[in-house]
Amino acid sequence: MSAALDTPKSKNDDTCHPIFRKIDQGVEFNKLRKRLLRHAREAIETYDMLAKKADKPQRWLVGMSGGKDSYGMLAILLDLKWRGLLPVELIACNLDQGQPNFPKHILPEYLKTLDIPYRIEYEDTYSIVTEKVPENATYCALCSRLRRGNLYRVAREEGCDALVLGHHREDLLETFFMNLFHGGRIASMSPKLMNDEGDVMVLRPMVYCAEDDLEKFAKLMEFPIIPCDLCGSQDGLQRNAMKAMIGDIEKRMPGRKDTMIRALSNIRPSHLLDSKLFDFEEFKIKS
Repeated sequence: MSAALDTPKSKNDDTCHPIFRKIDQGVEFNKLRKRLLRHAREAIETYDMLAKKADKPQRWLVGMSGGKDSYGMLAILLDLKWRGLLPVELIACNLDQGQPNFPKHILPEYLKTLDIPYRIEYEDTYSIVTEKVPENATYCALCSRLRRGNLYRVAREEGCDALVLGHHREDLLETFFMNLFHGGRIASMSPKLMNDEGDVMVLRPMVYCAEDDLEKFAKLMEFPIIPCDLCGSQDGLQRNAMKAMIGDIEKRMPGRKDTMIRALSNIRPSHLLDSKLFDFEEFKIKS
């Protein structure tokens, strides 16, 4: 993945993926697009997301919620593939979870227009979540588990090596602070992990990408955003509190988000308190 990220000259240029051809590609847009491409490539390379010496072409199932993050991820992955920097077959997948008034037509129409391979899977997890979760409790945890399990199944059925998710920089930071304040552990989201069955890899190539950049990108790309009316409408989520706290820190001290995300890859076990990670017993003065 060493080729230059040359930007297409115009919105009608055949050298870019069709997803970009109707977009006004001004200077600011191209800077933003290049930044997202650079961050995605860095994550893919740093965490070895591409299989070495694969005996068959890799296939990635790209999880599509219809939100800005998954749309942005799909566009960036398609761009990398178009440039010859991502030798992977991409299949977009949306899980229709049976939410009331869910606009079923938006994603299929958008993907079909751009000739992007896709699969829409229907599974009524909404009824399960609303039945099992007590009133006034948040749906996120159960909803996420059910959605992930179904996406693993689809990945197997489609012969995919990996499920690719659009979690970004802020998602990792919010998860870190949720674990710190509420879970009593130092942990965030892994950029690359294996599912429990050991047959599907989970990849997060957008972990270095800023949420603000993805939001600007979504507006400029005019993605047909589908809002989440299930969990997104609930107030008082712990993640919302973490988002507000991190946003306040960034406002008071600009650049802290980048510093914090770097800290997640710069661990000093000897300066923490986990004796399972560092052998304090054997750490003695040499005689």
